[in-house]
Amino acid sequence: MAALRSFALRLVRILGPDPRAATQSIVALLISIIATLIAGLTLASAEDRLADLPGLLLLVPAAIAQRGNVFGALGSRLGTAIHTGEFAVTKRVDTVFGQNVLASMGLSLIAATWLAIVAWAFAGVFGVADAMSLLDFIAVSVMGGVIASLVVLAITIALAAGSTRYGWDLDNVTAPLVTATGDLVTLPALIVGSLVVGTSNTSEIIGLFASLAAIIALGLCLRVGLPLLRRIALESLPVLALASTLSLIAGIVVEKRLSAFLDEPALLILVPAYFGMAGALGGILSSRLGSKVHLGLIESTLVPGRQAWLDIRAIAALAVPIFALVGLSAHLGSLIVDTGSPGLAMMVAIAFIAGIGATLVVLAVAYYGTLAAVRFGLDPDTASIPLTNSVLDLVGAFTLVGTIVLLGVGAT
Repeated sequence: MAALRSFALRLVRILGPDPRAATQSIVALLISIIATLIAGLTLASAEDRLADLPGLLLLVPAAIAQRGNVFGALGSRLGTAIHTGEFAVTKRVDTVFGQNVLASMGLSLIAATWLAIVAWAFAGVFGVADAMSLLDFIAVSVMGGVIASLVVLAITIALAAGSTRYGWDLDNVTAPLVTATGDLVTLPALIVGSLVVGTSNTSEIIGLFASLAAIIALGLCLRVGLPLLRRIALESLPVLALASTLSLIAGIVVEKRLSAFLDEPALLILVPAYFGMAGALGGILSSRLGSKVHLGLIESTLVPGRQAWLDIRAIAALAVPIFALVGLSAHLGSLIVDTGSPGLAMMVAIAFIAGIGATLVVLAVAYYGTLAAVRFGLDPDTASIPLTNSVLDLVGAFTLVGTIVLLGVGAT
């Protein structure tokens, strides 16, 4: 018992100099694994829908990432506002809180529409046979995005308010819990949104209305007389456009191996947890680094200094047990719903090998992306998380599919 306690204390010390912060990260990530498992079960249960609507799976990694890109960045900015004493929940739209909330909702609508347009274009370019129409893509993406955004926004605000009351560090809990909430509501919302496809003209009407709403939101974000909102929009839109495009390439990689995922539905259960946990780890690191940049604790050096290195080492240490648990939870989920799985050892191997490969890349992207944001005069809280998540999605898709192919799982 004493040896186990000693091991646990050493692990916590590796995860960071503050045991409380390390514990917060671990608890948040464990909650996120459970939530993404439920999301994976939802995805696996929709395998017939995925087969009937080519292109739908293409949206999944990007839709998961989009919640983290928009609301992970929101949580990071609110966390910095708490650290600097500028945070207060209020109904006034001209405050730091009010402008952040308005910007996040507007960006969610705009990004979901852009995501649908690029997804439709990619489906055509990369030869996804019988893919949905442009308005179908917009209807599904925006319905899923708006419903999920309202829920995730409420959770993010609650976390920010709770952090001021209970002493949580938003940098440690926002990314995993935003990921968890986003996964839980985004995937069911996408499936629900897909139900309107092919039913009379419903999807066309929703698609046209959503397109008009996105144009109006874009105009308001860029022209409204609220300087912080405008700055967030101007800095976020190019990054979100790039992030969505990279995430959709990740979706193409997964879509092209759809047969393998349908042959072994446990792999569908794995997808949300794998991408969600990778994004959560990247989000934690980006948030920590962003806050320390604002507080002057990290300097822009080619080789990470001590403060940055402690956070990088902590995330690397977290990735080892987290991805093993992701593989374990996906296999257990397949047993719960009595669906096909390549076996416990193979599922853990896939998640672990692919996850560690992606994590090595994200450690570099998060650090140097934060420095690049500072170098070009951008807010690292706004730019670093979407950049990290999008690159991670792309690398993660290749490492996941590559590992599946390498291990011969679902080969046809």
